[in-house]
Amino acid sequence: MLQHAYHPLYLRGIEQFNRCDFFQSHEVWEELWLEVEGEDRLFFKGLIQAAVALFHLGRGNVHGARKLVAGAHHYLGPFRSRHMGLDLDAFLAGLGRCVDDALVHLSDAGRPVIDPKLIPEIRLEPAPQQDPNVR
Repeated sequence: MLQHAYHPLYLRGIEQFNRCDFFQSHEVWEELWLEVEGEDRLFFKGLIQAAVALFHLGRGNVHGARKLVAGAHHYLGPFRSRHMGLDLDAFLAGLGRCVDDALVHLSDAGRPVIDPKLIPEIRLEPAPQQDPNVR
């Protein structure tokens, strides 16, 4: 795969997200968000919000999770259906299913229970090859 053409912080954040280390993925993507200029800042802000939504959900903060899922949809929506190798339609649908399911399956203490099988996994398309003759 040609994923090396993607920014290393983007890939590291994905790696952390796919390990369900949502707080750390948010930290990595935030570092990238601070570096990037232009429209891609909104894309990374949406990924950050998705990661933090799952972090809050896992800690029982339902209100925060719902608010951040809405934010993720807001920031990632304009990049649909695919951006930076990520199928945003599938990612956002999976995020919604995961959160909705957790809100109806509560622990004995009344906290949402996240089904690990429903957490969306981020799989990228290979990065487009750059023509070595173009500068």
